[in-house]
Amino acid sequence: MDPLRRHRVQLGGNQEAPPMVFVHGFGEYQHMWRFITPEFEEDRRTVLFDILGDDQGAVNGYPPERYGTLRGHADDLLRILRALDLHQVMLVGHSVGAMIGALAAIEEPERFAGLVMITASARYVDDDGYVGGFSRADIEGLLDAIDSNYLGWSRATAPTVMADGSMPELTEELVQSFARTNPRIALQFARATFLSDHRDDLALLKLPVLVLQCTADAMVPASAGDYLHEHIPGSRLQVLSATGHFPHLSAPAPTVEAVRAFVDTVTV
Repeated sequence: MDPLRRHRVQLGGNQEAPPMVFVHGFGEYQHMWRFITPEFEEDRRTVLFDILGDDQGAVNGYPPERYGTLRGHADDLLRILRALDLHQVMLVGHSVGAMIGALAAIEEPERFAGLVMITASARYVDDDGYVGGFSRADIEGLLDAIDSNYLGWSRATAPTVMADGSMPELTEELVQSFARTNPRIALQFARATFLSDHRDDLALLKLPVLVLQCTADAMVPASAGDYLHEHIPGSRLQVLSATGHFPHLSAPAPTVEAVRAFVDTVTV
């Protein structure tokens, strides 16, 4: 299938300007960027897509041999960029979307100008000398909960990761976003995400990188953001004045400000 149709690619902004590609995280879809992209449409060609494409309801459309790791999703991203013939891409990724973008940038660095990693993690499971925020048992419990009652897990998890009780409509939107995905595909994507370990890949990133972290993020602790910054050569770290895991939804103004300040320093 044509990758542009499969992933519901949407183009916006200034079609003569450098491209800016937005990659959402687990349980999200491209609509989650709606508070961010308008702020860049005057001087950027914006590209939005859904990681899980048109056949997301069909389990056989996401074979384990391709999507057992995040590299299959990184290859999907590269297929989109090739189909659009995009180069000098400024990529903005949220959570696992940021790591998918990082893997794509390592594979074809000539296509990328810079990378913004919003609340991202190279590994979620704690290890010797490394704090990812979860024990292996925690992650196995999370995967079991998704497997046994995905919608129940979604409704229980959304308030914790959104972490902004002042906007319950965003929490409900996240629940509904989770619900769009076939539970079997959600489980496969969750395994690829939460059991991943891309710490050794970080040193291979050879482009400007901004690491954006929030305070009180239940999914990605500050230590994970610190680790990205310390192990990505020349990266910058900024802690947003926002709580939770979804600042592009709950705190769009400081998110836009931080991304804009970074983007304007990267020469394309």
